[in-house]
Amino acid sequence: ILKTLNSWFWWENIWMPINCTWAHFVDRDGLVFPKPHQLYATIPYAFVLLIIRFLSERYVAIPLARALGIKNVRRVKPQPNPVLESYFRECSKHPSQSDIQGLAKKCNCTVRLVEKWFRRRRNLEIPTVLRKFQEAFWRFSFYLTSSIAGFIFLYDKPWFYDIWQTWVGYPFQVSFLASGPWPGGVPGISPLKGVSYSSPSPSQRAPPREVWHQSLLPFRVFVYENAERKLLQRIFVICLMVFYSMQAAKMFNYARWEKTCNMLFVIFSIAFFITRIILFPFWILRATLYQPTYYSTTPVIAYFLFNGQLLILQGLHLYWGYLVLKILKRFIFLK
Repeated sequence: ILKTLNSWFWWENIWMPINCTWAHFVDRDGLVFPKPHQLYATIPYAFVLLIIRFLSERYVAIPLARALGIKNVRRVKPQPNPVLESYFRECSKHPSQSDIQGLAKKCNCTVRLVEKWFRRRRNLEIPTVLRKFQEAFWRFSFYLTSSIAGFIFLYDKPWFYDIWQTWVGYPFQVSFLASGPWPGGVPGISPLKGVSYSSPSPSQRAPPREVWHQSLLPFRVFVYENAERKLLQRIFVICLMVFYSMQAAKMFNYARWEKTCNMLFVIFSIAFFITRIILFPFWILRATLYQPTYYSTTPVIAYFLFNGQLLILQGLHLYWGYLVLKILKRFIFLK
């Protein structure tokens, strides 16, 4: 079964145009192409990043939070009660009044004590402000560092300024030299972003639900068509430009620095609309939807797979932009 699935996944008609096979992408003449087995590098990356995250959150984020006046509020734990705990986990965190009365009789206690127990138990599920600050600090640090690294690796690439260059010579564009498995450093950046999402903080009970899907990002980078890989790197940098300003705004919001938070939110909003509503559709999508037709009259299946994902992402950008506009409207007119 595994062999069959593997042959289906690497079926040449999915990834490359007619009269092109995997044999054309064997290392030759001093040129090194990416290999699927290089994805295994994400495993040690994940462990290293987990350690870095733990150390930064504990020895940098917590002292910084204290300096900003954020205190670690200790919540009162409810008394151990197997009956109420079982109901809380399996039935509901917000029992009805009739259920509370039934639980009170079952536990041989007052209705008020049961209500108090559930209130305290629910509070334990809510992350503290310090915990939220630690999460925002980590994301801010990672996005900022990755953005700087991305620009360092990309600024001297001709296709970073002239997006047509990503398709010149398709499908045999050369962006890898024989200097090593990660020449230019660029292919290592995008897998690192996926690793960052797949390495939750040790202090978290569970990984953030909204980011687990991005742990698949490394698999999207090692497509053998160099143009698509380059475009994904550009998308990665565009996303980072927005994210780190948002995380900074959240950090100052938790510290109750309203003016600084508001200023950063305005910066985030401007960056969001420039990168997500203007640059992404008219720069990235134009290069993935329109420009390939000049170099291939028969688009491969991967063309529809990748562009389908990018179009869904653009739909999300429009929805998120609508939400940002609503917040800006309240911010400007209602203060």
